[in-house]
Amino acid sequence: MNRRHFVRLRPFSTLLLVLLVALLGWIWQERVALWAFPDIISAYTAKEYCSCRYVMNNQAEFCHSYVKQWLPTSGFTDDPASKRVTVSGMGRSNSAQWIGERQGCRLTP
Repeated sequence: MNRRHFVRLRPFSTLLLVLLVALLGWIWQERVALWAFPDIISAYTAKEYCSCRYVMNNQAEFCHSYVKQWLPTSGFTDDPASKRVTVSGMGRSNSAQWIGERQGCRLTP
């Protein structure tokens, strides 16, 4: 069976194979950005919640709804005494802490 015959007999299989190769090529090209994505979810949530709560002085319930995303977080800790917020999601954890009135909140190691 030659290649032309295969394409004529199995057009959907050929199309799926071409799409799979294209998808794998795109994933390889964007691998650095895709690897960083899980960190972005928890870092964004921690930083925005910290800013909402300690810079803008909003209530905790409002800030929780403000930072809610379609990707869920698995852990959330708000320590009002140290004004530090730690958020876990997609296997990564990030913290943000209120530094001061002029500096606001900053991601911390």
